Amino acid sequence: MTRRSVALAACSGMSPGGLVSRVACEDVRVETERVVSICMGATSADREGFRGLIKKHPIIAVNGCQGECVNRILAQRGVKPVMTIKVQEELNQEGLEATDVSRLDEMGERCVECIKMKIKESLEELRNRENHDGKRDRSSGSDQNL
Repeated sequence: MTRRSVALAACSGMSPGGLVSRVACEDVRVETERVVSICMGATSADREGFRGLIKKHPIIAVNGCQGECVNRILAQRGVKPVMTIKVQEELNQEGLEATDVSRLDEMGERCVECIKMKIKESLEELRNRENHDGKRDRSSGSDQNL
């Protein structure tokens, strides 16, 4: 049973949450098999090559602030993420706050670890859901596993 890759779409904005989003997504991509990343700048600019990429993989959107630009850009391209993580909400729930748009201090690194954990939990939840759905679909001959 082959798993499909899952795409992470990180915020590319100039907010502390955007930096946390980008670092956490890249760390998870490096540390986890079958995870790819999407460049939101190229997606927004409708660059060739990215049109197909955003439709090829299920996407977890990781928004850095309340503007939810990742979801908005994907919606403009006709794509809906399978899951959305709101960095600011997650950090607030944990009593954490990133403060710099370009550098990670000790608190920023703690914020990254928090969001990495949330992304990994989301990946596991998504893959479990898809595995469950795939077991149901096997009787019809289709394999939906990630």
